[in-house]
Amino acid sequence: MPASSALLEIRGIAKSFPGVQALAGVDLEVARGEVHALVGENGAGKSTLGRVIAGVTRPDGGAMRLRGAAYAPSGKAEAQRLGVGMAMQESNLIETLTVAENIFLDRMPRRFGLIDRRAMEAAARSHLEAFGLAGIDPRRPVGSLGVGQRQLVEIAGAVARRGCELLILDEPSAALAGREVELLFARVRELRAGGAGVIYISHRLEEVRRLADRVTVLRDGRVVATRAAAGLGSAELIRLMVGRDADPPRRERAAAGEVALRVEGLRRGRAVRGVTFEMRSGEVLGLAGLMGSGRTETVRAIFGADRAEAGRVFLGGSREPARIRSPRDAVRQGLALLTEDRKEQGLLLPMSLRANITLARMRSVSRLRAWIRPRAEGSTCERFVRALSVRCRSPEQPVRELSGGNQQKVLLARWLHRDAEVLIFDEPTRGVDVAAKLEIHRLLLELAARGKAVLVVSSELEELMALCDRIAVLSAGRLVDTFERGAWSQDAILAAALSGYMRDARSQ
Repeated sequence: MPASSALLEIRGIAKSFPGVQALAGVDLEVARGEVHALVGENGAGKSTLGRVIAGVTRPDGGAMRLRGAAYAPSGKAEAQRLGVGMAMQESNLIETLTVAENIFLDRMPRRFGLIDRRAMEAAARSHLEAFGLAGIDPRRPVGSLGVGQRQLVEIAGAVARRGCELLILDEPSAALAGREVELLFARVRELRAGGAGVIYISHRLEEVRRLADRVTVLRDGRVVATRAAAGLGSAELIRLMVGRDADPPRRERAAAGEVALRVEGLRRGRAVRGVTFEMRSGEVLGLAGLMGSGRTETVRAIFGADRAEAGRVFLGGSREPARIRSPRDAVRQGLALLTEDRKEQGLLLPMSLRANITLARMRSVSRLRAWIRPRAEGSTCERFVRALSVRCRSPEQPVRELSGGNQQKVLLARWLHRDAEVLIFDEPTRGVDVAAKLEIHRLLLELAARGKAVLVVSSELEELMALCDRIAVLSAGRLVDTFERGAWSQDAILAAALSGYMRDARSQ
């Protein structure tokens, strides 16, 4: 790449944390009007590099140049003033503020010295529409949004900033479904056409190949290769990332057992409208749908995390509905839920891996239900750390210090340790690298082979089609269709996912 076209130049950037060399002499160049993808395994240093460029993290060594001038921002605010913005993998929105206030947090329009809320909300509405969020009131508190909606609001806030010449997107599509991903792509292409540079950090290799101009692969904090995205196959990318071939597991349909979970007429507002289905032991059932279709709301209502207004849940062969008024009731009766929002609803971030992994089955590591046995707790933690290849210093490391993908593995380990009969996984591979994703897929299939009933919620149709025996589709809060393996297609599933919204539109 000619030096004159370089928007950002990085030379020898290094960063270490206690016991971890996150970046070791990284070199990188991003051109004007380029989408430059960063890929690598969890813990490879991708997010750390993005945070260094965005002024969030101070490097230990190396130098950066922006538009040919020395660039060493003292913080995120200075980086933004210089035209560098970042949408983080984990949302940094303020839940008690409105959508509009979050988008324009440090640059709210003013009139006569007061915040011009009418102008701010009108501008926010325009940015929301660009991301397919026209139905969201900009006056709505961010805390009431789902994970995918928050992700798009965060990206909208970064894109909305005037003078943004370099935008860093860290796993921007991790919580998005197909339609929302396409809207995101359209906005990224607009930025590229306008001459901005985009650093796109993602584990979704097909997206990288479709969107990026060049791809840089990181492994253990070092640059392994930088290649043109055109003609770069997924198999080669995986070899560069992990240093070996990684073959996807294949689902061999086995005869399903007895009914393990039956849901009848589940209802919660407009998010869950009369959902009925059943799943059997030894089966992997997928739950598909667009963002806002009610997937997460349905599984939370089943698990007792949200109180259902109507409907019944039956477990095993029981003719009596289960009394599930809280997640504690659900866990006691053999259910497990890996939540979509690991940061807010899943993990105890300040606490250790050891405490997080054993949390759902304390009896196995305690004496007389009162005293923790540290040796038993530590050995249990180490077993799952090895099995899931969690990158950490030790079982005592606080979970908040791990990368997003490794945090996801810790949450998965918790429910594997619980050994429940019905396991619900809401976006189990969100933010997880390709090799780890394949390992998680193998684990889910092994659970089904052991007779567990496995329900997988995912925004990736390819993931559901690889794993599942059946795929149930939600649309506008209703379960509209269920497809058997061998009788589905992406077009049929997407048509079903849209059908509920089209019916609602016709009835208005």
